[in-house]
Amino acid sequence: LQYCTEHSIAVVPFGGGTSVVGGLTPFREDGGRDYAGVVSLDLARFDTVSDVDAVSGLATLGAGLSGPAAELALTDHGLQIGHYPQSFPYATIGGYAVTRSSGQNSAGYGRFDDMVRELTLVTPSGIMTVGQASPASAAGPDLRELVMGSEGAFGVVTSVRLRVHPVPQVKRYEAFTFPDFATGAAALRAVKQTGTGPTVIRLSDEIESSVNLSSGDKVGETQSPPGCMCITLFEGTPEHASSRHEETRNLLLAHGATSVGEDPARHWEQGRFNAPVLRDSLLDAGALCETLETATDWANVPRLKKAVGDALASSLNKSGTMALIMCHISHVYAEGCSLYFTIVAAQQGDPVAQWRAAKTAVTRALTENGGTVTHHHAVGNDHRPFMDAEIGELGVAVLQAVKAKLDPAGIMNPGTLVEAAGAGGASGAAGVSS
Repeated sequence: LQYCTEHSIAVVPFGGGTSVVGGLTPFREDGGRDYAGVVSLDLARFDTVSDVDAVSGLATLGAGLSGPAAELALTDHGLQIGHYPQSFPYATIGGYAVTRSSGQNSAGYGRFDDMVRELTLVTPSGIMTVGQASPASAAGPDLRELVMGSEGAFGVVTSVRLRVHPVPQVKRYEAFTFPDFATGAAALRAVKQTGTGPTVIRLSDEIESSVNLSSGDKVGETQSPPGCMCITLFEGTPEHASSRHEETRNLLLAHGATSVGEDPARHWEQGRFNAPVLRDSLLDAGALCETLETATDWANVPRLKKAVGDALASSLNKSGTMALIMCHISHVYAEGCSLYFTIVAAQQGDPVAQWRAAKTAVTRALTENGGTVTHHHAVGNDHRPFMDAEIGELGVAVLQAVKAKLDPAGIMNPGTLVEAAGAGGASGAAGVSS
């Protein structure tokens, strides 16, 4: 990194390559700075489990370990992370951390940034370890928050110490349907605010439920029950999983759910990593298939869902195509939830420009209607033009000051997260990418 700083060579840290927001685009220019070249820095050799503390429930993992490799290594100790984003087959431990990843088991184990105890960051200005040697500290602001979500813009994360837990003894499954999305969302809110403790709880709207994307099956292969599909999964000891299952089940039924048994939940788990393959097939067949996600407070869910749908439909209709717009809730909090949208339309003309226009319109709708520009896909290059709206001009200036200290020549992953201070040009480098 010091050599690249001296010779103005941009550096793009590469983990699993699963960014969907332009986080790995190799820019030779950013905000008026021209780079002599771009190096893709492969982290695959940071692949060790260097320490496991089963008593405290902690493990130190190399940032280049893939999700499956990390889980298999920890199984030797009877432990697991339990973090399963849709990118799980390829994404890495370091990638989880620097994008603030949120896995499908987040209801039970939390987001990945909730799990992180300590990180090692190699920067052009030196090496720093952030995080405390104790479970909690009041010694000033938590510097882990500067590294998590930094997406390689400040330096390279090489190792992560994180919370792990015993491999669960049993899993229990049950699926439900709700008559409409609003009723289902109210039920999920009750579950989270009551604290019944499912490992997975997710709700698909009527359209997504009807085309089976909630279960991971091929579109139209099986017939879903009418309404909105809700998937639940419970892990732990037999006694603990059973008690949490029963309490959650009773609460969902009291809020208007109808049980449809465990098969839809099992089918979803078996096919939950298949959607990217389906997306590639749709693109090859001439369809525009994309996703975006956000989060908001429970009270604002109806307003934001409508605003996103309206913005997408309007923009894509203008390009000459109707759109199939699907939505689900897959991450819940006491005060709110995520909304994840899948869009399928016909490619018209230049599909990248077609999606760029739609993504710009919908991101403006997010910022104007109480949503975050990203819940777990991170910023990358796609969302960088909207960071002023997300955190304010002063917030952007704070991030620029951190980057200037750790990466004074601005070589680290240019185009991602934030423009280097003093680089000139607009805050967004190249719009959004498909």
